[in-house]
Amino acid sequence: MKVLNRILVTRSHKHLRLVFQEYEKISGRDIESSIKSEMSGDAEDAFLGIAKLINNPAMYFAEQLLKSMKGLGTNDDKLIRLMVWRSEIDMVEIKECFKIVSKGITLDNFIKGDCSGDYKNALLALCS
Repeated sequence: MKVLNRILVTRSHKHLRLVFQEYEKISGRDIESSIKSEMSGDAEDAFLGIAKLINNPAMYFAEQLLKSMKGLGTNDDKLIRLMVWRSEIDMVEIKECFKIVSKGITLDNFIKGDCSGDYKNALLALCS
C-alpha cells in the first residue's frame, strides 16, 4: 500500500494512466480489481476513487453526481460543487456517462425530478 500511495501522489495523470495500462498487461487484471481484492475500508475507497478518476474522469464525476442525488434527499453541497467545477470542462462527456450509470436517465431529467425552482434552473443552465 505504501508503494502504491507513493506512486499515486508523485506521478502525473498521464503517467498514471500508462502505469495502469501496463499493470493490466502484466498482471492480467485492471488496477481497480486489484485494489478491491487487496484492500478494504477507507483505504480501498480512497485508492479506488483515485484509480477511477485517473482511468475515466467523466465516468467518475457522473457516478459522484448520481450519488449526490440518489436516495432520500440531495447532497446539495456536493451537487453544486461538482456542477460548477465541471460545467466548463467536461460536462458533455459527464452527461453521456451519467446516462450509463443512471441506467438511461439523463442528467437533465434527474435534476428536474430531484430539484425545484431557481435552484433547478441554475443546475440545468450549468448542465447545458
